[in-house]
Amino acid sequence: MEENKYFEILKQYDLELDDEKVKRQVETLLKNHLAENNTKEVKQFLLNSVELTTLKTTDNEDSVLKFVEKVNKFDDIYPELGHVATVCVYPCFAKICHDTLENEEVEIACVSGSFPSAQTFIEVKIAETALALKDGATEIDMVITVGKFLAGDYEGMCDEIEEMKAVCGDKKLKTILETGCLKTAQNIKTASILAMYAGADYIKTSTGKLEPAATPEAAFVMCQAIKEYYDKTGIQIGFKPAGGMKTVEDALTYYTIVKEVLGEKWLTNQWLRLGTSSLANKLLSEIEGKEVKFF
Repeated sequence: MEENKYFEILKQYDLELDDEKVKRQVETLLKNHLAENNTKEVKQFLLNSVELTTLKTTDNEDSVLKFVEKVNKFDDIYPELGHVATVCVYPCFAKICHDTLENEEVEIACVSGSFPSAQTFIEVKIAETALALKDGATEIDMVITVGKFLAGDYEGMCDEIEEMKAVCGDKKLKTILETGCLKTAQNIKTASILAMYAGADYIKTSTGKLEPAATPEAAFVMCQAIKEYYDKTGIQIGFKPAGGMKTVEDALTYYTIVKEVLGEKWLTNQWLRLGTSSLANKLLSEIEGKEVKFF
């Protein structure tokens, strides 16, 4: 694609966003609607949307095996609560997940493409992704080349997404924008639109490795971009906030934004995911009405 194609695409969207206005819009939205979503039913939905994640430097085969076994046991102990959406691991652990995960409805996501910096050769990213998929990954989470985006090299950024999507084929590709590095609402919306046009199946806020990670304001802008893209193309794109979600109220905040901006069509765990390693127990505790430390 020619460089000017991306600028032509972007002309179709309102990118003149004011950060303070976005902040006020989010505050008003949450003030008006957050409380109504504080229900047991919504919390169970959010539990079923969790991407249970382990992305530690200390991960090893034994720790990942135990991690997956908890997901297997959950089905036996809490059969009425469904299951988490996904387990998310480094690519070298895809095979362990594939070999030990008993619930075929739980996806296996791998962060790939030199996560979390994305700073390596595209050939390396493609090889890592292909190996993860061969070993059983059913979804891939990649980080956009933030440096290229900030330098205005939209073609370079989009070419990498296109090549990664080509490797994924019919497997879902999530593109991580690392919104904390993008700084402004205008940048976040621009990167969202470019990622979707380049082939992303989901757009995701953050790696969780840098601060700030997910924020309600970033989520609001990304959901607006998804809605506008859907209205123009008819293509539905998923949304995944990740990083910095510490409380049940945080999860309810993102649910409320998705519900109000995108609507009911996005309120399934096929279109809304929560990237977190700490929230599952807190959601489960509130659902059960007592402290539970299962995961």
